Amino acid sequence: MTKIIIEVQHFEGCPNSAEMIRRVKKAIETLQFNVEYKEILVETSELADKLKFRGSPTVLINGKDLENMEEPEEGNLSCRYYKNGIPSAEEIKKNILNHSTEY
Repeated sequence: MTKIIIEVQHFEGCPNSAEMIRRVKKAIETLQFNVEYKEILVETSELADKLKFRGSPTVLINGKDLENMEEPEEGNLSCRYYKNGIPSAEEIKKNILNHSTEY
């Protein structure tokens, strides 16, 4: 099985960042395959543009957005809005498992 790379992009001061990081880590701890976890602190608009940042917090699974949000033309150095609130650890785990079957 291919290794799954989970990346949490965020910036200091966004109220949902710490909770999203906690939920992602909880989702990962029960998985039975190799996961590489990264946290990317986005501190400048230049880095936001380079990463095509969708807002804080953003979770990428092998480069694909957790909720399939398209890459913006320019990075968005703001807090991200999740229509149904930030996903639960169980929802994140299901999404990781769905991405893992694509390989």
